[in-house]
Amino acid sequence: MSRKKIVAGNWKMNQNLFEGKQLVTDILKRTAALELPENLEVVIAPPFTQLELAATQLKEVPGHFLAAQNCHQEASGAYTGEVSAGMLKSVGVAYVILGHSERRQYFGEDEALLSKKTDAALSQGLKVIFCVGEPLEIRDAGTQNDLVRRQIEGALFHLDAGQFGNIVIAYEPVWAIGTGRTATAAQAQDMHAYIRSLIAARYGTEVADLTPILYGGSAKPSNAPELFACPDVDGGLIGGASLNADDFEGIIKAAF
Repeated sequence: MSRKKIVAGNWKMNQNLFEGKQLVTDILKRTAALELPENLEVVIAPPFTQLELAATQLKEVPGHFLAAQNCHQEASGAYTGEVSAGMLKSVGVAYVILGHSERRQYFGEDEALLSKKTDAALSQGLKVIFCVGEPLEIRDAGTQNDLVRRQIEGALFHLDAGQFGNIVIAYEPVWAIGTGRTATAAQAQDMHAYIRSLIAARYGTEVADLTPILYGGSAKPSNAPELFACPDVDGGLIGGASLNADDFEGIIKAAF
């Protein structure tokens, strides 16, 4: 069995209902003409307000899946403004993004909380795109591997091998996002290979070899081919470029 490749578009807090509907339409027009390989998945993660409509648009389109950008750790209750994994499942969501650097930075999410969110998502049959990565000061100190190891061990390594089969890792070099610095393909490959070695040490090489590890550091059509050519880079978690159908198409093509 070959490892899946995934190109996931994280819209973040962008696109109103009508803009989002048009963007999904534009993306589907382009991917319909591409004849996606069987092992490549296109994942779209719009805001919560878009999910039900996007689910309708993506329904029965082969190789395309819907993701949410977050979920709450509890199944239900008095948590005003929050959304549970079961609610996401009920509208057709297949994936949920957890541990994104912006959630960690702005909302203080840590490994203890993310462990609970992961359990909640898996309990509802959702797959998890779990984000890890280091800020600038950690990269400059050369301790990025230690931080990423703690992030993965603390939130995911309580899972058994079967559960871990529903995990996708996304590596975000936070230091290369909006700082004017760029992560090279070699730096991306080094971290992806390190992450895969951690998974192999915990679950064995078979599980590690089947775990998709995505790059989440400002990928665009111009650098995606070099990044995706790396042996341990299995696609991307795409931010800004996923809001432009042409750019997103270019990145998807790079994953062929």
